[in-house]
Amino acid sequence: MSFDWAARAGEIAVAGKALEWASHGPAPAERPTIVLLHEGLGCVALWRDFPARLAQATGFGVLAFSRAGYGRSSPADLPRSLDYMTREACDVLPGVLDAMDFRRGILMGHSDGATIAAIHAGSVADRRVRGLALMAPHVFTEPTGLDEIRRARRAFEEGDVKAKMGKYHDDPEATFRGWNDAWLAPGFADWNVADSIDHWRVPALVIQGRQDQYGTARQVEEIETRAYSPVETLWLDDCRHSPHLDKPDEVLAAVADFTRRLERIEAAGPDAA
Repeated sequence: MSFDWAARAGEIAVAGKALEWASHGPAPAERPTIVLLHEGLGCVALWRDFPARLAQATGFGVLAFSRAGYGRSSPADLPRSLDYMTREACDVLPGVLDAMDFRRGILMGHSDGATIAAIHAGSVADRRVRGLALMAPHVFTEPTGLDEIRRARRAFEEGDVKAKMGKYHDDPEATFRGWNDAWLAPGFADWNVADSIDHWRVPALVIQGRQDQYGTARQVEEIETRAYSPVETLWLDDCRHSPHLDKPDEVLAAVADFTRRLERIEAAGPDAA
């Protein structure tokens, strides 16, 4: 399971699991890389055409991978612990970055993936990470979000969600339960990783839909209040929990502008304003 960017897809072995991946655009040795971190029910395939469009819009390479328990990757160890996102950020993601020869770039995550990126930036000393792009991040639980997760459970048990998920995940039952059971477990109502924001030392772009059913403006306000490093916020109207699907053009334009400014700052050197 060696990594070959030019192959455009394959598997890497990280933390005892085989993780599927797909690459777009230039290799890490040629240009910076955007590493995509999917949401709680996502995977490589469910990014759809967004990674290819992101590579084209930014000129960066783009690497998407499926965490254990998702897509065609190895099964996850269930039940997930309450700190599963911290474990992904600190124990798994560094291995992914090493395996793909990540040299410099940004972490871009959606929902759970955004949280994993946020935790990594505040917990792991990795100078290769030069910025964050976070779509619909959550850093603590909210009652409205938990209510939506309960509704998702009912939809899974009573509707055709499982059949639809089966198109993208090897074991849709385990994929759904691994996410849903963790969020609805006793004690998760007190989950909070906002202190990781205190230790960010790279710029961040936060993208939030105004109609996000899983998180309120409080999540963004917490980031803006706590971050020591620069934070830009993009609010999107008529947008729910998936900005890259609801408003792809706006998201692509914002990330492309963010990466261009990061490149200018880096080219100017450490004394640049």
